[in-house]
This record gives sequence, C-alpha cells and structure tokens, in this order.
Amino acid sequence: MVGALTPLTDIGLWARGSGLQIVLFVTGAMLVTRLAAWLRGRITARVDAQQGDSDTLVRSEAAKHRHAVAQVVTWAFLVLVYCLTAVLVVQRLGLPLTGFVAPATVVGVALGFGAQRIVQDIMAGFFMVTERQYGFGDLVRLSVTSVVQPVTGTVEEVTLRITRVRTSDGELVTTPNGQIAQVINLSRDWARAVVDVPVPASADVTAVSHLLEQVGADAYRDQELNGLLLDPPAVMGVESMDIDQFKVRLVARTAPGKQFLVGRALRVRITRALLRAGINVPAELDTAEPTAAS
Repeated sequence: MVGALTPLTDIGLWARGSGLQIVLFVTGAMLVTRLAAWLRGRITARVDAQQGDSDTLVRSEAAKHRHAVAQVVTWAFLVLVYCLTAVLVVQRLGLPLTGFVAPATVVGVALGFGAQRIVQDIMAGFFMVTERQYGFGDLVRLSVTSVVQPVTGTVEEVTLRITRVRTSDGELVTTPNGQIAQVINLSRDWARAVVDVPVPASADVTAVSHLLEQVGADAYRDQELNGLLLDPPAVMGVESMDIDQFKVRLVARTAPGKQFLVGRALRVRITRALLRAGINVPAELDTAEPTAAS
C-alpha cells in the first residue's frame, strides 16, 4: 500500500519543488516582459515630450534614433529572457542538457541553411540602427527585393529583424530588414517640394516667373507655412517645353517630412494666382517627385 502511494508522493514533492520553480520562472518572464514594455513606453514618452507638439515640430534625428534603439534593445532583451527561461525550465524538468548537444548540432547545421535569411535580417537591422539610416517617425521609401513597387510611409516600429511602415492609405507594411535593397529617407535634415507649373505657350514667361516669385514670397510670410519653409521658394525657370505649353519649376526647401504638405499648399496658391492673372491653368498641375536632402 505504501509502495502504491510513492508515485503520488513523488509528484507532490516535484510539484512543490521543480514544478513551483517552473511556474515562478514562467511568471517571472511574463512580468519582465511587461516591465520591459512599460520602460520602453516611458522612454519613448519622455522623448516625445522633449520634442513638443509633433504636429508643428519634426522629431530630431537624435530623438528618432532613440526611439529605434529603445525598440531594438527591448526586442533583443526579451529574446534573451525567453531563451534563458526555456533553458531553466528544461533543467527543472530533469532533461539533461548534455544529451541535447549532439542532436542540437545536427539541428543547428540544418537550421543554419534554412535560417540564413533570419541571420541576414538581424545583421541588416543591426547595421541599420548603428548607421542611423532611419528611425521611428521617419518618412521613408523602401525598395524591397522581388517587389516591383517601393513602399512609402512612416516608420512605426523597428526591430533587428523587421521594419513596419504605415502608408498614406493606412496600410501597415512589415518588411524583413534583410530584404530591403535601398532606403530613401524623405525626412532627414531637410526636404524639397518641387512644383512644375504647366503654362500655355501664349503666356509671357517673364510675367509668369515674377508671379510665381510673388506666390513664394507670400507663402514664406504666411504664419502657417513659415514654420515649414526653411527659405523662400525659388523659381528655377522653364523646366520643359511642349508644342502648346511650357513648364516653370518652383522649388521650396522644407522641414523634413513636410514636402507633401508644402507642395499641396503651393499648388493651391499658384492656381489662384494664375487664374487672377487671367492665365488658364491646365488640369495636370502637379507636384514633381519630392526629394530629401542628399
């Protein structure tokens, strides 16, 4: 009778010993995860508070880099915690770790070939963060391997393995860092809004140029646009000529990431000014491809 109760006694002893330790390890890993997420939130909130109102002020490069570093460090720390917890749980289960050496070697070699892309993603993410190619809140255009159209949007999350970008349509695009072939940062240091104004060939080029200069000067004096423009927009002259029209280019140097907003505002002002001057504006008035600082 006593022998029949021995297994139950052993299970009870194991539950009060190793079993309890396993529960504590798993619970501790969950608490550490919550703590790491809370600390990251506090750090990023403090960075945002130091930058003021994000609607009128663009985050500095140091602030965007601190955001990215906080996300990457948190991700790497949690991976380390989960791996350590898994090892401790295996030990408490009574499974000898030395017995896993030979199988782990074989599995490691097999995974080495299959996990090359993961290693590539992590290495690419490491260099991306250390080189400060982009950070949280940057407006970027990513050229992805095997994808024809580049992805343009605002960076919302950066880890060593992936980058998440929110497009203007609200889509959240997740891209492995190792698959990013080229990064165009549209919000680094300063940006440029380029507006090509199509004008009928019968119009006076000199008069149109003076009119556009006046539009640029008025826009620079405007209180709403003055904080977005680094200097008055400049008229670059005739960019191209067709049979029935020519295009005059207006260039504005803007705060990083604000070239789209400035381009839209300039198009409205240019259209009104040309109509007041009696110049018919073709329907294809558009903004040329915006550029960032090189």
